[in-house]
Amino acid sequence: MEQIAENLQKIKLQLLDNVKLVAVSKVKPNEDIMAAYHAGQRLFGENYVQELVQKYEQLPKDIQWHFIGHLQTNKVKYIIPFVSCIQSIDTPKLLAEVNRLAAKHNRTVDVLLQFHIAEESSKFGFSMQEVQDMFRAQAPEAFDSVRICGVMGMGTFTEDMTQVRREFKTLHSYFDELKRSFFAQADYFKEISMGMTDDYLTAQQEGSTMVRIGSAIFGKRIYNKQ
Repeated sequence: MEQIAENLQKIKLQLLDNVKLVAVSKVKPNEDIMAAYHAGQRLFGENYVQELVQKYEQLPKDIQWHFIGHLQTNKVKYIIPFVSCIQSIDTPKLLAEVNRLAAKHNRTVDVLLQFHIAEESSKFGFSMQEVQDMFRAQAPEAFDSVRICGVMGMGTFTEDMTQVRREFKTLHSYFDELKRSFFAQADYFKEISMGMTDDYLTAQQEGSTMVRIGSAIFGKRIYNKQ
């Protein structure tokens, strides 16, 4: 448990003041999350709906939960009452459903638009053209129960940091274009969520405002054997 606190401290010392740390706690036990919590961490990211709901029910209510995994529209209803931010909005249908259910719960939910920037076909996310078409058809202001705060993306899983840096530059350029075209008056449109354990320092250099770090805090993931 002390190691988690030490890991957090080491990472925070490397981050700029304007960069938020999302501690990725998927498949981690509550004990590990509480070790990070007692070390001052309040922002956590989860990938799986059922696991997130269980942790929300069991852990302190001042934790800010970000959903960072692929989200099916039929599961939005389970997290919409409490989630602080959904970082993985990757289709117009999903954005509309989050907006609809947030309104039903009298909430305004922060979201990020996830872009496909990696050269891996397995990653989810919008293309820039898809987002431009979406907002030309329906202005961002029409989604009045969500607050579109910025963009999110994942670099290719590779040791080639030149490639990863290029992908991060692409995401930053998408952010700049959206800010200029659709969010010029929106001071809350300010987040660029990119960078994980292996590339967060590169992401920070390329303008990230939010890094999502799991194994560098909690250690390597251990999966239950079937």
